[in-house]
Amino acid sequence: MLYLKIKRLIDFTLSFLGLIILSPIILILILAIKLDSKGPVLFKQKRIGINKTHFYILKFRTMKIDTPKDTPTHLLGDPDQYITRIGKFLRKTSLDELPQILNILVGQMSIIGPRPALWNQYDLIDERDKYGANDVKPGLTGWAQINGRDELPIDLKAKLDGEYVENISFGFDMKCFFGTIVSIVKSDGVVEGGTGALAKKEIASDKESVEK
Repeated sequence: MLYLKIKRLIDFTLSFLGLIILSPIILILILAIKLDSKGPVLFKQKRIGINKTHFYILKFRTMKIDTPKDTPTHLLGDPDQYITRIGKFLRKTSLDELPQILNILVGQMSIIGPRPALWNQYDLIDERDKYGANDVKPGLTGWAQINGRDELPIDLKAKLDGEYVENISFGFDMKCFFGTIVSIVKSDGVVEGGTGALAKKEIASDKESVEK
């Protein structure tokens, strides 16, 4: 598609400008992370890229250095115990994702697209195969992120990623972009515990009510 070529130009231009404009905020966050806890400022993790290739995604570190590696947040018994004080703020505001500007700049990611799965999230990867969602560049944000984010179960998240692939266009990307801003302001769908976490909490709450 012609738009995919234009999309890459847009990604490069906006990520380059974003890196310059946001550099003061990035420096402040780097200082805050260093003062808050021991460990590196950046956290890198193997993720699934276009056509199921592997790349290392960059994030500001939000967890303690003794957190189990390559484990999705929703598989940690009590994720809150691993998250640093500044990390809670970064995750709630999505500012931990800022270093991915570099992933976008070098062409590993796009601004808009399906969020890259962990290399060992086989269930999500397999579901996305059904919709061709592994055949496009992963994004900083996407259609699934403004329609539930952490709340979504695997099958629904993959289906929404498929809807993005079917409707990919400049207009749809703009809808995702501005929808993301609204979601961040509202903190919609942010649930520590990862995929389907809200549903799990509701089930647990219902079970507790029944037991009482």
